[in-house]
Amino acid sequence: MSVVAAIAGALTATALPGALARVVDTTLAGDPDHKALGWLLALVLSDAAAALLGTVAAATAGAAATVAVRRRLIDHLLTLGLAGPRAHPAGDIATRVTSGVPPVTGALATAVTAFVSLGTAAVAVVLLARLDWRLTATLLLTVPAVLVLMRLFMHRAGDLFAAYQRLQSGIAARLLDALAGARSIRAGGTIERDIERVLTPLPQLSDTGHALWRLQRGAAYGVGLLLPIGQLAVLTVAGFGVTAGRLTPGELLAAGGYTMLALQSFSQVDTVIGLAHARAAANRLRELLSLPDPLGQPGTLLPRPTEAGLTFEQVTVDGSTGPVLDKLDLTVPAGMSVAVVGRSGAGKSTLAQLAGRLAEPDAGRVLLAGVDLRQLDPAALRRSVAYAFERPALLGGTVGGLLRLGRPEATTAEIEAAARAAQAHRFIVRLPAGYDTALSAVRLSGGEYQRLGLARALLHACPLTVLDDATSSLDTATEVEVGRALTRLLFGRTSLVVAHRASTAARADLVAWLHAGQVRALAPHAELWTDPQYRALFQAGSPTEDA
Repeated sequence: MSVVAAIAGALTATALPGALARVVDTTLAGDPDHKALGWLLALVLSDAAAALLGTVAAATAGAAATVAVRRRLIDHLLTLGLAGPRAHPAGDIATRVTSGVPPVTGALATAVTAFVSLGTAAVAVVLLARLDWRLTATLLLTVPAVLVLMRLFMHRAGDLFAAYQRLQSGIAARLLDALAGARSIRAGGTIERDIERVLTPLPQLSDTGHALWRLQRGAAYGVGLLLPIGQLAVLTVAGFGVTAGRLTPGELLAAGGYTMLALQSFSQVDTVIGLAHARAAANRLRELLSLPDPLGQPGTLLPRPTEAGLTFEQVTVDGSTGPVLDKLDLTVPAGMSVAVVGRSGAGKSTLAQLAGRLAEPDAGRVLLAGVDLRQLDPAALRRSVAYAFERPALLGGTVGGLLRLGRPEATTAEIEAAARAAQAHRFIVRLPAGYDTALSAVRLSGGEYQRLGLARALLHACPLTVLDDATSSLDTATEVEVGRALTRLLFGRTSLVVAHRASTAARADLVAWLHAGQVRALAPHAELWTDPQYRALFQAGSPTEDA
């Protein structure tokens, strides 16, 4: 629609000078052409209507394009999982998705306007030549200087816009980090220091912004000087044409109109600024979209979805100071529960992330039901692995929506059953609107958050359930109740449980003891308890007290 409006506006604009010339010449001749006058009025109204339609169409198309591009970016970033934040800080990503998309989507309308403007200028030059070739020759003397000026501006503005956006993203990333650690900052009394840290790029941002303004001002001054000179030169030649009898007074006015149309395409400094801004933003969005999708293309389905044994073969994950996991081999038999224990930094959570392909091994492979996770269909993988984390993210709008996340078709009875099993139903029904309470209005303890995460995982009833320290914030009595429910509900299902309590490890069929990036032992908890080093992992007094 915006293209149609732009073309309609261009056609009416190029027809206006000729119509005006006809009305003026016939009026001066004493024989007014009323049809020409009506045609002139129709063109004026059409031009106004095209301008209005173009504005509305551009806004509508821009909004739709912005939604589409943001949806694509968010879909891609969520698919990346942990890979995205590793490559770019959260604040940087948020800035690119929010402030980086509109310039790019608006560039389409800008480009259409610029293209139609160039076409209009070309037609105006031809019509000007039909009046008198001298007029066109005079006009074209101005064009090279304007083109050189615009080219220089475009090149420098692109670099400055890119720098400005990088600095903005840097401030946003520092701000989000500070907000995430607000309690620590306040407790440490470092508020002023952290404000300075967040705003460190601000002077450079200011300098870059002022440089952009100076560049824009220089381009506007240059174009503002060259174009009137060109227009004055054309009108001067046209005036001599009238005195020489080559042109009529009406054609003199037409020459002025055609000259304005021709020079208008070179006077749009704002358009050039918009395109430079869009190019810089597009490059930054392209960086996000070029991040490789770890899930890849659709692959195979699980051959035995109800017998989802989990196998780690020679798995290596590199860390900043050495391997976190080093050629690790581990088999979680189908239908059994394996607790993962080890000292801090042993790679327990890393192993849990690998189980559902939330992270990728640097070497080796992970298999579910005998299928390499890299070959497994992404949708089948998400249907096959349920997670509960130490700190579940509050997504879904309401408490019920949080539990339904990933299973929107779940019934109320199923949701309540999962919440009861996770010992969450009692505090949910005490909320202002129960399961319909908005998450923004929820103020819960760490243990209550964890119970919601457990309920969500239980609701999915997947062949493989991964609990990544998902009961660490529960009090002892609640942990015992939840543990019994988990034992009952996960019976016959494969589960991998990151454990920090002896009681959690004791409920598992087997315990995988991680040490130095490998499995030091794989055995029942009672058997391992005879080892003093194993008991030291839990800082426990006796197996009876903790198990």
